[in-house]
Amino acid sequence: MRRPAVALSVAGSDPSGGAGIQADLKTFHAVGVYGTAAMTALTSQNTTGVRGVHPVPADFAVSQVEAVLDDLPVDAVKTGMLGQAEVVEALAQLFRRRRTQLGTLVVDPVMVATSGDPLLAEEAEAALRELLVPLADVITPNLPEAARLLGGGAGEAPAADDLAGMREQALALLELGPRMALLKGGHLDDDAASEGRAVDVLAVRDESGAPARTVELSAPRVPTRNTHGTGCTLSSAIAAHAARAASGEAAAGRPALGDAQLVEAVREGKRFLSRALHDGAAWRLSRTPQAGHGPVDHLSQVLR
Repeated sequence: MRRPAVALSVAGSDPSGGAGIQADLKTFHAVGVYGTAAMTALTSQNTTGVRGVHPVPADFAVSQVEAVLDDLPVDAVKTGMLGQAEVVEALAQLFRRRRTQLGTLVVDPVMVATSGDPLLAEEAEAALRELLVPLADVITPNLPEAARLLGGGAGEAPAADDLAGMREQALALLELGPRMALLKGGHLDDDAASEGRAVDVLAVRDESGAPARTVELSAPRVPTRNTHGTGCTLSSAIAAHAARAASGEAAAGRPALGDAQLVEAVREGKRFLSRALHDGAAWRLSRTPQAGHGPVDHLSQVLR
């Protein structure tokens, strides 16, 4: 009998379907991975903004994750919106205790929605930085999130404003403890060095102890307002491709993916998002499309 690759999303819910666990589950399916999800918060939101957030109690968030891990052989986990410090702390404790059952851990440090609405309590930032980020195989901050992570208790560091600054900050993010850090350049104004392309910078900690290196991942910049949930989609696509790479290995307790496999999973995740942006660029779902940001097309690639 064949066992499909399994990925777990630990994130908030988006009733409009463009972000959160809804986006993650669509992405998992499109990549050919069996998707599971543990909800950390209910949100009332749509393409124009967030109207309200109802956090899930920390013990119940943990209970959901444990229910999945107790039953299914998970190949990769991604975290998204966690909301409260108590949730971050409880999940970090659980992940440390059951690290060998998580497969690849992708941490998307969600702090602010595409609409600009806050999604992470201020006191939770320290817990995310100090407890969860060090456990990650890959973290996927955008430029504002990286500035807050690197600012530490002293406040926000200046956000990178060119590719050279992105390389520097991506390497600095490794000092927080993750194995790799993908700094997303979607917020970067068209820089001369990027030549009209969307460039992300992946910093890789060398397994041999050699100095860390950076890898630039680029794709044509897609002119579209339909960018709701792009961070969720990218991190879940990375987790899904990592799960596919791992599912052929031994089950629980297998060693982590090698650097080359994990870098390739990040590359494939970037490719997936680029195509989803391209295919969803012409969509008009909202009644007021100029008032917000529509979703990407998660499922166009599974239908080919």
